[in-house]
Amino acid sequence: MKLLVTTLSISFPLYSSSAPRLLTSLFSMSAIFLGSSIVPIQILSHRYPRKLSTAMAACIHTSRTDNATQIDDLVYDCGKFRRLNFGDLVSCVPISQNHTKTVHRPTVLDDINGDGDEDDLWLRMKGEAQSDVEQEPILSNYYSNSVLSHDSLESALANHLSLKLSNSSLPSNTLYDLFKSLLREDQDIIRAVQDDLRAVKERDPACISYVHCFLNFKGFLACQAHRVSHKLWSQGRKILALLIQNRVSEVFAVDIHPGAKIGRGILLDHATGVVIGETAVIGNDVSILHNVTLGGTGKVSGDRHPKIGDGVLIGAGTCVLGNVRIKDGAKIGAGSVVLKEVPARTTAVGNPARLIGGKENPIKLDKVPSLTMDHTSHISDWSDYVI
Repeated sequence: MKLLVTTLSISFPLYSSSAPRLLTSLFSMSAIFLGSSIVPIQILSHRYPRKLSTAMAACIHTSRTDNATQIDDLVYDCGKFRRLNFGDLVSCVPISQNHTKTVHRPTVLDDINGDGDEDDLWLRMKGEAQSDVEQEPILSNYYSNSVLSHDSLESALANHLSLKLSNSSLPSNTLYDLFKSLLREDQDIIRAVQDDLRAVKERDPACISYVHCFLNFKGFLACQAHRVSHKLWSQGRKILALLIQNRVSEVFAVDIHPGAKIGRGILLDHATGVVIGETAVIGNDVSILHNVTLGGTGKVSGDRHPKIGDGVLIGAGTCVLGNVRIKDGAKIGAGSVVLKEVPARTTAVGNPARLIGGKENPIKLDKVPSLTMDHTSHISDWSDYVI
């Protein structure tokens, strides 16, 4: 074992800065292949960095904290309730097909408290892409052009969005240069993109890998295109921002005004038919399903759209209308029409929406609904519906 590791270390002198991580990984893999139960502690404790979003992305105004409910109580810790999902690492096949290998797979629980390199997510995506190519060789050119030929997440994202949103009069090269310059100029956007990727992978059981989300989930792509258009809007380049909004609406069937402010860790699940108005504000770690409207009540001008707090879950087909606040950790049932403020950690359902448990003593949620994605809790408390 020592001879193997020493030889490989000498063979890669240009990568000496990452030698400890490389050697530890090789040692771990070699130990597994030889049937040894020895696994370095460094492998088990490796974590991917992501503090639970405490500050919004650059597009969020920092004053959006008035009267906000503190949802980081001891029993309401967001990290505490994240669904564990271990499908995001590609395992190595041991020499013996009957050999059982136990691997610690990092989750968002690890991300919250861990320390590591921000590039780890991008490297993992490239590893997933290479694995996909091995399984489906006919996709080699597609994966090469979309992921493997790029040196950074911002380059790959700029390329992917430009190809999706271009048309005969709006060349992809023009859009690529625009998107790449904006993404490299504002690293807060890239950090928000990474948080969104983790959110989708963690909360959506249909997401099989990060690269799968990056390439194929139109809710994720529409959200990132909005981040770019919002950056243009905030720079006063409103005509270009509105053009991108229009193309996103045509391509992804998601209509988000470039003036809307959106936080980090966002899941737009399915996303078809989502409409978000100009003065809407969405907090961090929010999950929104398809056919949701965050709109106005008519021809009211000025600040006229909903304000969505952190950790909110909004069910499919919901309409939230007017400048109303959905406070932190609230849940809105599918098909609801919300016209008034919803208190923190409560559930509102119906048309018009009413609080579960009543206005005077509503039932308080003990978990963050956007993370658990639980759409049916407390149903027996308000409905005798049977089939």
